[in-house]
Amino acid sequence: MKLVNDIIYGMEQIINIIAKEFGLVLRNVKNTVTLLEDGATVPFISRYRKEMTGSMDEITIASIRERVVELKELNKRKDYIISVIEESGAMTEELRERITSSWTPSQIEDIYLPFKPKRKTRAEVARQRGLEPLAKIIMSQKSDKIDARRFVAGEVEDEEMAISGAKDIIAEWVSEDERSRGRLRKIFARSAMIHSRVVKGKESEGQKYRDWFDFKEPLRRCPAHRLLAMRRGEADGILRVTILPADDAEKQIARIFVKGEGETSQCVKDAVHDSYLRLLRPSIENEFAADSKRSADREAIGVFAKNLRELLLSPPLGEKRILAIDPGFRTGCKVVCLDSQGFLLEHSTIYPHATSHERMVAKYEIEDLVERHKIEAIAIGRGTAGRETKEFIDSIGLDSEIAVHMVNEDGASVYSASAVAREEFPDKDVTVRGAVSIGRRLGDPLAELVKIDPKSIGVGQYQHDVDQSLLKNQLDTTVESCVNSVGVNLNTASRQLLSYVSGIGEKLAQNIIDYRRENKEFPDRNSLKKVPRLGAKVFEQCAAFLRIPTSSNPLDNTAVHPERYALVELMAKDCGCKVTDLIADKKLRDSIVLEKYVGNGVGVETLTDIIEELSKPGRDPRSILVTFEFDKSIKSIDDVEEGMLLPGIVSNVTDFGCFVDLGIKTKGLIHVSQLADRFVKDPSTVVSVNQQLMVRVIGVDYERSRISLSLKGL
Repeated sequence: MKLVNDIIYGMEQIINIIAKEFGLVLRNVKNTVTLLEDGATVPFISRYRKEMTGSMDEITIASIRERVVELKELNKRKDYIISVIEESGAMTEELRERITSSWTPSQIEDIYLPFKPKRKTRAEVARQRGLEPLAKIIMSQKSDKIDARRFVAGEVEDEEMAISGAKDIIAEWVSEDERSRGRLRKIFARSAMIHSRVVKGKESEGQKYRDWFDFKEPLRRCPAHRLLAMRRGEADGILRVTILPADDAEKQIARIFVKGEGETSQCVKDAVHDSYLRLLRPSIENEFAADSKRSADREAIGVFAKNLRELLLSPPLGEKRILAIDPGFRTGCKVVCLDSQGFLLEHSTIYPHATSHERMVAKYEIEDLVERHKIEAIAIGRGTAGRETKEFIDSIGLDSEIAVHMVNEDGASVYSASAVAREEFPDKDVTVRGAVSIGRRLGDPLAELVKIDPKSIGVGQYQHDVDQSLLKNQLDTTVESCVNSVGVNLNTASRQLLSYVSGIGEKLAQNIIDYRRENKEFPDRNSLKKVPRLGAKVFEQCAAFLRIPTSSNPLDNTAVHPERYALVELMAKDCGCKVTDLIADKKLRDSIVLEKYVGNGVGVETLTDIIEELSKPGRDPRSILVTFEFDKSIKSIDDVEEGMLLPGIVSNVTDFGCFVDLGIKTKGLIHVSQLADRFVKDPSTVVSVNQQLMVRVIGVDYERSRISLSLKGL
C-alpha cells in the first residue's frame, strides 16, 4: 500500500511541477497527464479532448508528455539514491526529505556525491592509511601549525606524506561540497567561455574547420549551430574544445574554505587549488558541456522538426495520372507512368541528352506514353540533369494543360534501396523505384515521404551529431502530427502511412492491410472493429483520423469522431433535415445554436470543430500546388553574378538563415541578417521549406562554390 501511495504522491508532485513550469491550469495538466497515462495519443487529445485540456495544442501536450517521462526517470534516480544511502546506514530523516523534495538533477547528484561508492581515488587511499582524522584537524584550521607526527605509521613514511594524503582527502571534500559546486555552477552560468583550438598537426587535414581553429565566445551566447560545429570538429579529432569560467573562479571557491593565513589555512588553500584543477572544475565543465550540447541538440532538432513539417505538408497535386522522370546524363533518364492511385503502369529509359537521334527517339516515346496513359502531369527530379530534362520536355510541345513540375528528390535514392521499396517492387531495379518515388511525391508528398527515414530527406541541421534517440522521438512525433492533421484514406493508404495514424502502429497497420487484401475494402468506419487485435481503445484513438469517401455515412469522410455521430444526427433532426443536408447547406449549419448541445463532456470547442468539419468534408487541409520555373539562363554557379534577381525555392531552414535552390548544383544562402529589412531572430518566422521566392544575389565565391543571397528590399 505504501508503494502505491508513494507512486500517487509522486505523480501529484510531477503534475504540480509541470503546471508551474508551463504556467498552465493544474486541472488541465492533471487531465492531460491522465489521458496520456491511459494510452491516449497527442493528436487524439489535442483534437478530441479540448474540454479536458483547456484546448492545449499538440506542441504543449507533447512537451508535457516528454516532461512526465523526465520527471519519472528523476524519481527512479531518487529512489535508487535513497536505497544506496540507506544500505550505507547514513540515511537521516532530514537527508531523505532533502532528496525527495528536490527536483533538480544537479542538486540531487550533489546531495548524493559524498555517499556515492568510491573508486580507488587518491583520497580513498589516504583514508585507508588512516589520514582522515588529520584532514579534519587541518580543515578545522583551529591551529596555525600542523603536527602530523602521530600519523606517520604503516604505509605513511613521513609527515610530508601524511599531509599530502590529508590534502587529497580535503580536495575531495571540496569537490563534493554542495556550496562549492553550487557557486562554481553560478560562475560558469554567468561567465563561462567556450574555446575551440586546432589540435597541433591537424591544420591541413581540418581545413573545413578553419573558422574554429582559435575561436572563443561566451557559452551563454553560443548558438546551437556553432556549438555543434565545434563538437563535430572535436569528434573528428581536429579541434580541442574547452569551457572555462572567469579567472577568479578559484579564488571565489577558496573563500568558502580558507579561514586564515596560518600553516593549516595554507594547506587548505593548496588542497582547494588541487581540487579546483583536478576535480571540481573538470566536473562542472563536463556538466556544462553536456547541458550545452543537450540544449543545442534540442534546438537543432526543433529546427529539423519545423522543416520536416513544412516538407510533409507540401501541397499535393492530388489523384492525377503522372509521368515521372528521374533525370540522368550518361545513364539516361528513367521514366515511369503512374495511375491516379500511384500504381506503376509502365517504365522505360530515354536518352534526351545524348545524340540528336536518341533525343528524337526520346521525344516520340514521351509523346506516346503521354497519349496512351492519358497523362495529366509530369514530375521531374530536381537533381543532376533536372534542368536540362525540363528544357527537353518543354521543347516537345505537349498539351499546355499537362503541367510540368520540378520535384525535390532528396531521399528518393534511399527509398529505392530500402526494404519498403523492395517489398513494393521486388522485380524492379533501384532506378525505377526512384522514379516512382518522384512521381508519387508530386501526387501526395506526405504519403510518399513517410516511407523514408526523415534524416535522409535533406532538411536537417547536424542531424547525425545530435542525440539520436531524442531526434527519432521528435521526428516521429512530427510525422504522426502531420499524418493525423491531414487524415488518411483507409482503403488506399500504405502500411507505412497507416502506422503513423493515432493509436495504430506497425503491427496493426499490417493487420489492416491484410484485412483489406482479404475483404477488398472497408465499407465504413465501424468495420474497422473487425480487424484482428484492433480493440475499442484503439478504435477510439484512430477512427476519426481515417477517411472512407465511399461510405454510406457521410461523416465517415470527415474528422468528426464516431463518438459524436449521434450528436450530429440530433442536430440534423432538430433542423428537420438529414446529415447530408446539414453538410450541403450553410444556412442550416448557421442556424444551429451550439450552446443548446453543451453537456456530457461536450463543450463549445468540440461543437465548433464539428460545425467547421461539416462545412468541408473530405477537404485536404494542405494548400494548393503552384507550378514553379527557375531562371532558364542559369545553368551553373558560373552564370550567377552579383546583383541578379533570381527565383528560388527554400530547401532548408537553419537557425542562421536558409538555403535556397536556384535550379543548379550550388544552393544559395540567405543569412539571417539578410532575411528582412528588420531584425530577425528566428528564420522560420520569415521563410519555410518549399517556399517560392525571388532573391537578390549579393555575393558569389566561385572558388569555394558559395552564393550569398538577400531578401532585403524585396
